[in-house]
Amino acid sequence: MLVDKTTLADLSIFHSEEEQSVFHHLNYTQTNVGREYLRHLLGAPLGSIDTILDTQKTIQLLQSVEKEWPIAVTNGTIMVMERFYESQFSKFAHQPNAVNAQFYKIFYNPDYSLLRYTVEHAIDFTRGLQKIIDLLQERNLSKQLAGWITRISMLLNKEMVKEMMHEDKKTLSPVQVLRYGGFIRFHYKSQVFELADIYSRLDAYLSLAIACTKYNFCFPEIQAGTEPYIKAKGLNHMMLTEPVSYDIEISREKKNFLFLTGANMAGKSTFIKAVGISAYLAHLGMGVPAREMQLSMLDGMLSNIQVVDNIIKGESFFFNEVQRIKNTIEKISDGKNWLILIDELFKGTNQQDAVKCSITVIEGLRKMQNALFILSTHLYEIGADLRKYDNIQFHYFETAVEGDQLMFSYQLKDGISNDRLGYLILKKEGVVDLLEKL
Repeated sequence: MLVDKTTLADLSIFHSEEEQSVFHHLNYTQTNVGREYLRHLLGAPLGSIDTILDTQKTIQLLQSVEKEWPIAVTNGTIMVMERFYESQFSKFAHQPNAVNAQFYKIFYNPDYSLLRYTVEHAIDFTRGLQKIIDLLQERNLSKQLAGWITRISMLLNKEMVKEMMHEDKKTLSPVQVLRYGGFIRFHYKSQVFELADIYSRLDAYLSLAIACTKYNFCFPEIQAGTEPYIKAKGLNHMMLTEPVSYDIEISREKKNFLFLTGANMAGKSTFIKAVGISAYLAHLGMGVPAREMQLSMLDGMLSNIQVVDNIIKGESFFFNEVQRIKNTIEKISDGKNWLILIDELFKGTNQQDAVKCSITVIEGLRKMQNALFILSTHLYEIGADLRKYDNIQFHYFETAVEGDQLMFSYQLKDGISNDRLGYLILKKEGVVDLLEKL
């Protein structure tokens, strides 16, 4: 699935303040290498049904063994192994014996201590990987997992490695330290880095499995098809502590254009992002924040949510809105299946212009049957002109006023909002009183 940097930013897949990102909420990795591979995974949605289904199987299987996962491989262990090859050592005998090994220990003690420390971690590292093999090898594995487990088995299938794994770390002799240290340094370097790379992948996918369990995600049914669709029950925004659930269906059969209205803070942006994040996660092979979800394989997703001006280039907010719409139209004219998310269209111009521009854009976009659209607007009046189109569905978020208090239900309802609460919000926040006292 094709996405661009703007869409990733709009959906907060990554964020400059990491705690506000989807990445942060899915990151349960235990190693730095796992964390970096997880970042790679979240930026690379998958492009085929087979890879998505295989990834789902990987994550589901790791969910089932997460409580039994060995903890012998730690971030410290991998860091020690990798930095070992960057360290400088005084030369030692390649065939150590009791005499030259004891000599090295006495006269090159700092180097010897580092060698011993590394060998101890290498024992933990290889034992941990062997425990993973033992945990997974008798199970019905995904293609991904089967490939990794087979490769780990091959890399550990060395006589010296097998011997080293069975040693007692506390009773290693100087001869054993130099013997194993020399093997790791001069004969096993590429294997160590490959094993660390495989473990980074396992750590990243285990992180996704932990997140799926923690947030009670469901695994969506995703199908190939010529017509795009999304259907979900109990869908919510995964980063909210107390999310409200939505039921949604967008398709050519059930109307592929969702026209969304409601007051500021009523929940429009949250809803749009919830749909986008869920569709995105589905194309990673991840579970999604919903009770159930079915969708077609999408070729791409584009958003127009947080458009900004560009002072350096001298581009106004409205100009960049127009450019984003133009680029969107050009991309989705390829006949492929797209999901398009637009929040508060044409905020950067006056009301009269915004109405005319919005109607023009919506009337054009709704002709494209190969795409799904969710578009929110504060221009409620244009809804009446759009009622005549049979592929547009209308929903809104209701706001109630009790005294001077705004009550948001965050419930998605059928129809077009008529709430006009800007002045009430201005008054409620004390701005009107401050202005009157000037």
